[in-house]
Amino acid sequence: MRTRFAPSPTGPLHLGHAYSAILAHDMARAHRGEFLVRIEDIDTTRSRPEWENLIYEDLNWLGLSWDGPVLRQSERQQAYRDTLQWLWDRNLVFACTCSRRDVIEAATAPNEGTPPQGPDGVIYPGTCRARTSDGGKIPMPEDAALRLSMSQTGVALRDHGILDFEELDTLGNLPTRIRFTTDEVSREIGDVVLARRDMGTSYHLSVVLDDAHQGITHVIRGEDLFEATRIHVLLQHLLGLKTPVYHHHRLIRDDQGKRLAKRDDARAIRTHREDGASPDDIRRMVGL
Repeated sequence: MRTRFAPSPTGPLHLGHAYSAILAHDMARAHRGEFLVRIEDIDTTRSRPEWENLIYEDLNWLGLSWDGPVLRQSERQQAYRDTLQWLWDRNLVFACTCSRRDVIEAATAPNEGTPPQGPDGVIYPGTCRARTSDGGKIPMPEDAALRLSMSQTGVALRDHGILDFEELDTLGNLPTRIRFTTDEVSREIGDVVLARRDMGTSYHLSVVLDDAHQGITHVIRGEDLFEATRIHVLLQHLLGLKTPVYHHHRLIRDDQGKRLAKRDDARAIRTHREDGASPDDIRRMVGL
């Protein structure tokens, strides 16, 4: 078993991060496996070295040790680009110059109401879908986002039939097999962005490639990412990568039931440390 904790260095870790990291660490150790740390710093405009250093301090203070060197996404840009080039040459991605406002307006117009929503927000209406490589004849653009063409992906995966992944529950029972089709992903999620103009990649692409690169067997993360897992499994099939087992855990919330955010410094691990809390106190706070 190999699990990972993959925070972004864009602010202090809070109790929700502690819960996720402890779960992933303890699961790996209970099975005599490995626990890895990955720094998801593709957003270079918000990532800061001081936040990355604080991540290591917090994890060490919590008593969590990791195996091997830390992987940083900022050092993996060539791997992301090589995969995008492969997808581009096969017409599996297309260039998109639509702004967020363009997408909302185009998606709203035919519905005369609230546009349909997916895990990434408004489902893309297909405005730029014809802007492909024309079978590799057109160079991959530098000044546009790249979206996964769900129609072409459906053709490429037509022999796979129903896709699926295993979902573990909190009690350690036999995993549930979650099944879905490419048609469902196309209808309910749409043509997701795989590379943003300002990043050269996206969360969806980088997390799939990095989990495969690190040999992650079990992905432990919050239930807010459950719907996005269909995107990741689809990409794994498209790229010939193994699908890990998943566990989407409950979210740690504040007294009003709102999900914790990095800007909520009052619940940062650092703040609890400075107030005299112990690692065991943190475990109790998150219900472990």
